[in-house]
Amino acid sequence: MPNEGSFEVALRRSEATLADMNEHPEKYTMLTGDRPTGRLHLGHYFGTIKERVRIQEMGIRTNVLIADYQVITDRDTTKEIADNVFNMVVDYLACGLDPAKTMIYVHSAIPACNQLMLPFLSLVSEAELLRNPTVKAEQEASGHELTGLLLTYPVHQACDILFCKGNIVPVGRDQLPHIELTRTIARRFNKRFARKHPVFPEPVGVLTSAKLIPGLDGRKMSKSYGNAIALSMTADETAKLIRKSQTDGDRLITFDPEARPGVSALISTASVCTGRPELEIAEEIGDGGAGALKRYVTDAVNDYFAPIRARREELSKDPTYIHDVLAEGNARANEIANETLDEVRRAMGMVY
Repeated sequence: MPNEGSFEVALRRSEATLADMNEHPEKYTMLTGDRPTGRLHLGHYFGTIKERVRIQEMGIRTNVLIADYQVITDRDTTKEIADNVFNMVVDYLACGLDPAKTMIYVHSAIPACNQLMLPFLSLVSEAELLRNPTVKAEQEASGHELTGLLLTYPVHQACDILFCKGNIVPVGRDQLPHIELTRTIARRFNKRFARKHPVFPEPVGVLTSAKLIPGLDGRKMSKSYGNAIALSMTADETAKLIRKSQTDGDRLITFDPEARPGVSALISTASVCTGRPELEIAEEIGDGGAGALKRYVTDAVNDYFAPIRARREELSKDPTYIHDVLAEGNARANEIANETLDEVRRAMGMVY
């Protein structure tokens, strides 16, 4: 029998939840979000944002967090954070998130949510934090020392999910340990302080079928690698970046991610934008060479994102509206967080 925290159990739980979401969307509250460390790119769009819009349109309560406090888990500056937050909201709206249906808010503006860290930290051991694989991966990727904030990152995420009684979180397999710890915290809080009237749900990590898109050079898509097409790029900027991408000397275009990462990454990018299989695209271009491939990819990306970019340009002209969207989202999140914190205090007998 697989244990409660195994991937097999998480997968079954996810599949059952996905089926029920379609039948009973009113039962669900989703929480997801991004760290504002840079501009959002195609990987974010096809990996998460498109799915958020779909869930929003299902009628599920949708909450999207801009995790500004989490930027300093592994970075020493907040120099560009205000600009990143502003552009993140613009990207969200341009891609289809509707502030009338989706609450968009920032960490630092919701003190009651962050205050949940104190009781939640009492429910986890140092050993549980140290063995979280995502914390280790974040530390290794950044080369940053293990700060107290990075170590407690999964608990902070539990606060994010549980303050709004979130019961579904779209995730990839690598993020399941965070969800499992959140489930543990919710279960332990209810058992210790709220046996008769449980306060928190045990959220489900909904495993998405979104395809992981490599950067234009075949590596992980990242702003720091210069291999990512940002949603804020113009058509000309996109064309220039694709033209500069590295391929190889073989004129015949084939899809082989291991042997030909650059060529294959371009094909994958075109595939997600056109909906066509990679092998079909490669066969069509054939011996047209890298030039033909890059022209095809450029057209595919620019055609797909043309309406999003038009909407983005329109939104960017009205910064007051963008700030109003965030202010309204923060106000709604504060109301929810204060109610939850009051409920936590009552459960703990801390009302004086």
